[in-house]
Formats: sequence, C-alpha cells, structure tokens
Amino acid sequence: MVGDLRALNTYTIPDTYPIPIIHGTLNQLSKARFITSMDALKGFHQNFLTPHARKLLRIIANCGIYEYLRMPFGIKNAPSHYQRMMNTIFPHELSEGWLIIYIDDIIICSETWQLHLERLSLVLKKILQVNMKISHKKCNFGFHELKALGHVVSGLSLGIDKNKVAAVLLKQMPQNKKEMMSFLGFASYYRQHLKYFAIHARSLYRICDQQTVFEMTQERIKAYDKIKYALTNTPLLLMPDWKLPFKLYIDACGECLGTALD
Repeated sequence: MVGDLRALNTYTIPDTYPIPIIHGTLNQLSKARFITSMDALKGFHQNFLTPHARKLLRIIANCGIYEYLRMPFGIKNAPSHYQRMMNTIFPHELSEGWLIIYIDDIIICSETWQLHLERLSLVLKKILQVNMKISHKKCNFGFHELKALGHVVSGLSLGIDKNKVAAVLLKQMPQNKKEMMSFLGFASYYRQHLKYFAIHARSLYRICDQQTVFEMTQERIKAYDKIKYALTNTPLLLMPDWKLPFKLYIDACGECLGTALD
C-alpha cells in the first residue's frame, strides 16, 4: 500500500532528535580488526502505530479507506523516531564506542576475535529481546573489511563504494535545479574524499537559488565535470589514531572559511 504523505509532512512538527554524522561515526572503526554489519529488515515497518497516528495516515482508495498499522516509509519524523528507539535499546553499547547505529544500520567493531564474539552475542540477545527482525541478506559477520553506509570500511582506512558512485555518474548532466541539488547532495556525502569540493561546487549551488535562473555556463559545466572526475578518483583515507595529538589549522578570507585537522 502506497500513500502520498507530503501534505501530512507539511503539518508535522519536526522531531529534532539527531541522526549521527556519518563520517565522524565511521571514525570509531579506527584500529578495529573485526567488523560486523547488520540491517533491520524493513526497519520502519517493525514499529506499530498508535490509534491516533493510524487515523492521520488513512488512505482513500476506490474500494474503501485503509489505515497503516505500522510506520510507513516517507513520514517526516520516521528517521529521528527510529534513531531514538535504537539508541534507547543499546545505550551502554553505544557509549562504549564499539557499536555504531545509523537509523536501521548496525555495525559492531572489535580489536580481537574473542571480544568480537562477545559483543556480537550481546547485540543479538538484545535484538531477540525486543523482537527485532534482521535481514539475513545484509548481514556480514567478522570481516576485516566490508561495505557499510556507502563506504568501504576497515580499521585502517575509509574508501567510497564505487558501485554507489557508478550509478550516479551514468546519469546525464542535471537539467534543472532539483536534479542539480540531488547531484550535489550525493557528492557532498563524499566531500571529505573530494579535493577542492567546496570551490568546484560553489557556482553549482548558486544556480540552485530560487532567485537565480538555471543555466549551465561553460564555467559551471567545467565545475560539474571536475566533481564527477573527483568521484571516480577518490583516495583512501587513513583512520585516525586517537592516541596521538591532533592539530587544527584555520584560515579565512572574504568568501570562504577553511579548516584542516592534522
């Protein structure tokens, strides 16, 4: 059953519960020798709706009126609600830093195999206790390196998933503001791998402004091509060593603010 929830979302009060920042979260894998990833099976659908919420999510069809019994995809606050729920289930594991949860994605990391088995057992027991269903097709147990959250991760390095990038690069150049924002949103997700991303993307962001006419000039086409090229030639990033000191360098000018963490 599919419904158009856009009108409901416009009247929904935003849930400001934070979603983890991907790149900072993946840095927790530093020095991990064994990594497990799991994915909740149709995660949102595992949440039952309250009677009041069901009334708000009614769908009118030719053969009658239907109500969702479980939380559907497309609700404005669904990601924040699900993140809060997962964080409530695994508070101690998250605070210890060896468990990563991004909405319905679960990642466990350990430095030794024995410790990894113990941690995996703890997580699976809690999953059983709350009757959560896990997709067996998306389970990867005890790998040194695996794909997770659009990246190829290990305890030593962080790279991007080339398969995710390939599908986007095969598309034609954006023809309107919506398509350009979609491309920039995708590229920005990997911005820490893209040298000079902010410089190249600046002119492309400008034509997405409501007051600006969408026009792909030679300068903008060149900037777009540079970002596409950078996406196909991304370097592996080394995981940080948290035992070493860090240095933060800051520079600014009339148009830009730049920082570098060494």
